[in-house]
Amino acid sequence: MHNTAFLYHKSMHFNSYLNGMYFYVCLFFQREYLFLYFPCTSHFSVSLSLQVVMYIGQVMKDLLKLPRPPSPPVVKLETRVDAEYGMPSTHAMAATAISFTLLLSAQERVKFPFELGLIVAVVLSALVCLSRLYTGMHSALDVICGVVISAVVMAVSYPYWGTIDYLQLHNPLSPIVGVVLPLFLSYKYPELDHYSTTRGDTTIILACCSGCSVGYWVNERLGLTFDLAGPFPVTLPPLTLAALGLGVARFLVGLGMLVLTRQTVRWASLRVLCRIYGASVNDVEARRRKAIEVPYKFSTYVAIGLVNSIMVNRVFVMMGFWDLGNSV
Repeated sequence: MHNTAFLYHKSMHFNSYLNGMYFYVCLFFQREYLFLYFPCTSHFSVSLSLQVVMYIGQVMKDLLKLPRPPSPPVVKLETRVDAEYGMPSTHAMAATAISFTLLLSAQERVKFPFELGLIVAVVLSALVCLSRLYTGMHSALDVICGVVISAVVMAVSYPYWGTIDYLQLHNPLSPIVGVVLPLFLSYKYPELDHYSTTRGDTTIILACCSGCSVGYWVNERLGLTFDLAGPFPVTLPPLTLAALGLGVARFLVGLGMLVLTRQTVRWASLRVLCRIYGASVNDVEARRRKAIEVPYKFSTYVAIGLVNSIMVNRVFVMMGFWDLGNSV
């Protein structure tokens, strides 16, 4: 019984991590080469999951200002977000949006049993939602509202995914809008009377999508998008040991490039901004000021998005980890 309870406890922590900030940023970056090349999502479907839905959820938290479940009687197993409000659960929102936008966009491009995909989407989103209750971070109402909001956003936007995707890739104003609008939203994020991680986390998400959006546009101009050619839907090749090995190699190399980019740009941008504002790089309170936090996080994660979308796949080709004539 003790071992079962211990495993359940650890599984809930892991399920909560499955939709933590850095996991879904990593998932977004690694979606084409996590283990297999998985070219089944429209660009907008990913933006919907990480940008539109998360911005709505984060802003609602700081406008509604509804507290998290009281402790005691609830035992809170996470401390990073203590200063954040509770309604709605952005974990539940992102888990629902990521799972079901992947499912809905995949069926147009890849052959697979829809029923199986639906089961996987439901299970993954449910695990994350349940973990938010178990860890004491949200009430059932927070979670339910998060799921409903994501469902409404997907239902309203679904008919326009293809149009928005086309405009994102082909409109000459796309890179300007893709940078200026997220940066504006980051600066105009609602002000609180205390510091919260929501503004910084929201800036990271917006910047990730911004950098990758511009990168996709650049790839389209260069004539090499690293995407499958039709006619759709296509049949994915079987998973072999060789394909799995290449997928792992791509994952490690890609993750290494992104971590290196993050550390380099973060180091440089923080020092430039702190010098401009006369602050110490080691001053935690200074780094939390909007004038420093927003531009350093935005520039860091835009750079990561650009490296991911433009450079990483080209490095795979150069290293022999990716045959452009083969999806795996």
